[in-house]
Amino acid sequence: MNQPNRSTNDHLPLEQYEICVRGHLDPRWSNWFEGFEIALKDNGETRLSGPVVDQAALFGLLMKVRDLGLPLVSVNSTQAERTELSDRQTGEHP
Repeated sequence: MNQPNRSTNDHLPLEQYEICVRGHLDPRWSNWFEGFEIALKDNGETRLSGPVVDQAALFGLLMKVRDLGLPLVSVNSTQAERTELSDRQTGEHP
């Protein structure tokens, strides 16, 4: 019997993203942004950070930013930064 096709990403950790927008967003919007952490920055921007399942989910989050009319400042994957920090703490080097 054939096994159902499984995504090759099933075993990979979720990618972490940080989305910065211009303006302050009330923390109560966190649920609408799928549980992303909302942090207000001193420079008048809001940082949304959290895990993203795949690129389609990231695109959905960016559409929500657009729907609110918030100017997008940046989108960054923070997974690589966390991996490098972990490697330094354990003494491993690439």
